[in-house]
Amino acid sequence: MIELKGVHKAFGRQVVLDGVDFEVKRGETVALLGPSGTGKSVLLKHVVGLLKPDSGDVLVDGQSVPNLSRAGLTALRLKVGYAFQMGALFDSMTVYENIRLGIADETLFRDEAYCDARVAECLRLVNLLPEVGRNMPAELSGGMRKRVGIARAIAGRPSYLLYDEPTSGLDPVNADAMDDLIEQLQAELHATSVVVSHDVRGSFKVADRIALLHHGVIRKVGTAEDFVNAKDEVVREFLERDFEMLEAGR
Repeated sequence: MIELKGVHKAFGRQVVLDGVDFEVKRGETVALLGPSGTGKSVLLKHVVGLLKPDSGDVLVDGQSVPNLSRAGLTALRLKVGYAFQMGALFDSMTVYENIRLGIADETLFRDEAYCDARVAECLRLVNLLPEVGRNMPAELSGGMRKRVGIARAIAGRPSYLLYDEPTSGLDPVNADAMDDLIEQLQAELHATSVVVSHDVRGSFKVADRIALLHHGVIRKVGTAEDFVNAKDEVVREFLERDFEMLEAGR
């Protein structure tokens, strides 16, 4: 379970998170929505201790992330797979080597046979052929790089999956394919997932619940039906803007 309790975060005078309360229950997928630049990725980085709150607390499995030791943070990150927005692949490494980096257990990382099997399995899970492992990231399309980033995120068999804008920069067809992949992985891995996005339609498809981050606070949390029926003007305006952009792109 992931919990943020009254989390505040500012960079200089810019307040990004202004008392965020946010909860993700074990086994569910929550989509975190909001316009670009509202702090969604900042929130995500608090979950794995890449950032510390100025005040408030972040709990994962009941442990206070800001108060963990270096060893405690390492143990936490063994349980969390993080799919970065643009894949964040190392250009000088093959796809195989990039995915292998996700195997954080040192003993398993040194086991060549295990790594071969695990990388092949992760490629299968993200619907890529085994031979893609021999490619360099520069040889892949944007959508394929994102899939490899997800393959690396799941390589360590995490209990939690954090997706940072998985459909950003993809055309509608590939965005739909990415949404399908997230649904497929949830069905196969049963992980607890947070999907940071500005894509309402895709979030409605993949998430059990949706949260809208607005002006540093969670404005609304609920199901897709709750959002469609919301009377809150901020929620309705956000939904209408997204669907107008969808219609304009057709």
